[in-house]
Amino acid sequence: QLQLVESGGGLVQPGGSLRLSCAASGFTLDYYTIGWFRQAPGKAREGVSCISSSDGSTWYADSVKGRFTISRDNAKNTVYLQMNSLKPEDTAVYYCAADPVPLCTITIIRHSLFDSWGQGTQVTVSS
Repeated sequence: QLQLVESGGGLVQPGGSLRLSCAASGFTLDYYTIGWFRQAPGKAREGVSCISSSDGSTWYADSVKGRFTISRDNAKNTVYLQMNSLKPEDTAVYYCAADPVPLCTITIIRHSLFDSWGQGTQVTVSS
């Protein structure tokens, strides 16, 4: 059974950093394209970042470019989201998702077309 578990969320002050982890079990992560999404209270879920299975290419939402970095460690079957220079507007529940497609595309990100989802981890940016 495919399972994704996020961790690493918490409370951080503005300007601080967090690293989220997305650990996979039941499947080999390197054959899957992985996306990170977030949902703030009262707002729609939005794509934050994505890393392709085929070539490791990445995508970032404009709101996080230059501050967030996605990476994968296939040996640990884990994908990470390093978040720096955090802002209050980054506050949300963050989810990782996996799909056996070769590339991140705007279509699969915009429409959240990923097969498997984690349970989410809360990130709160506040002083």
